[in-house]
Amino acid sequence: MTTPIRKLLVANRGEIAVRIIRAARKLGIATVQIVSEADREMLAARMADEVIEIGPPAAAKSYLNVGNVLDALRRSGADALHPGYGFLSENAQFAKAVTDMGRIFVGPDAGTIERMGDKVNARQAAIAAGVPVVPGSEGRLDDARAALELAEAIGYPVMIKAAAGGGGRGIRVVRSAEELAAAVPQAIAEATAAFGDGGLYLEAYIENARHIEVQILGDGETVVHLFERECSLQRRRQKVWEEAPAAALPAALRAELCASAVRLARSVAYRGAGTMEYLYDPDRNAFYFIEMNTRIQVEHPVTEMVTGVDLVCEMLLIAGGRKLSMAQEDIRCDGHAIEVRINAEDPARNFFPSPGPIDRLQVPSGEAIRFDTGFDAGSRVPPYYDSLVGKLIVSGSSRALAIERLRQALEELDIGPVATTIPLHRALARNADLLDGNVSTQWLERWLAENALSS
Repeated sequence: MTTPIRKLLVANRGEIAVRIIRAARKLGIATVQIVSEADREMLAARMADEVIEIGPPAAAKSYLNVGNVLDALRRSGADALHPGYGFLSENAQFAKAVTDMGRIFVGPDAGTIERMGDKVNARQAAIAAGVPVVPGSEGRLDDARAALELAEAIGYPVMIKAAAGGGGRGIRVVRSAEELAAAVPQAIAEATAAFGDGGLYLEAYIENARHIEVQILGDGETVVHLFERECSLQRRRQKVWEEAPAAALPAALRAELCASAVRLARSVAYRGAGTMEYLYDPDRNAFYFIEMNTRIQVEHPVTEMVTGVDLVCEMLLIAGGRKLSMAQEDIRCDGHAIEVRINAEDPARNFFPSPGPIDRLQVPSGEAIRFDTGFDAGSRVPPYYDSLVGKLIVSGSSRALAIERLRQALEELDIGPVATTIPLHRALARNADLLDGNVSTQWLERWLAENALSS
């Protein structure tokens, strides 16, 4: 049944809130922006049709406070809520509470979030759909003895992950039984504190893995993919540089990877935008499913740049009851796009957070350049949330041209006086290994250990 969204509550902040508001405007949808006390003057609040304050600066008392967010939804009269990414975006109970109020949750239903947001459940769904997975747990692990027995069977090194984790948090690599015995109780405690769930799972650790993910869209019946992204450049398991399509990926493997993502999403009748994440082992030319993100991704713009599909608009249309407006054969991947995350962190001081005022924000312009941000000149980066200032995205007919445009755009991009990670990306954009696509999920950490950066 089609029930187009008329008024949308944006349950997030910063650049993704701005992105959602712009998509809603394009579709003629009115917007309500929730804000903490620290975000009263943020760009998204100034762009929205209405603003509702929901609590003190701390996220736990505002953006993560389910009661306050639902109260704002009730008071706003909005008929839908978009959760963005992070915060409550993959909280199944929250999604259910929104729909129980008779409102539309822009994303999959609570049951799908619960099934695919839990790494163990998602792994089991992948196995059932015939999608390869990394050797590891068949179910949750709740104690050290079970973890030790499994690790012995898999072989070291192994990764310990929080079953309910996300965003690279709650992950440890251990290389011996002694390390594992010591790490499991700590991992359970950390997972309980971070996610309210102490369940763990183990998987084999692939030394030279690349991180590849596939963007999908579904309407509950039909699922399409929008090709893959490479997200191997990571620091502390947080992505810092993303590309579409992945560099140096064999064509046959790319086709198989994308088909597996569609197969898995179709098996759970997926509705909305989602991302299937994989590890690619270039030594064996094999890929393994690791998890699904049941939301829009930070790096979605690179997919939009190479396919021409507005993913956030599609999310809103699907949530309003529209069937997919495209078939798989309609979707093409043209050229190459790169996104670099510009954070308010000082690379010369081990990426120490650098909140504060933004007096200068000079953004390069051009048809092949995009800068997604939640700030403008005169804004202030608050110390309470993620340090992302913006995302610089460039595209070109080839990877080489995209990198050349990225170099030029990074020279022109000027943000201050807060320290940012612009110097990091200027250095990376000239690195020979990266230019050759010769990277893994461990590459950036090693490179940083050997190279000094200035602010």
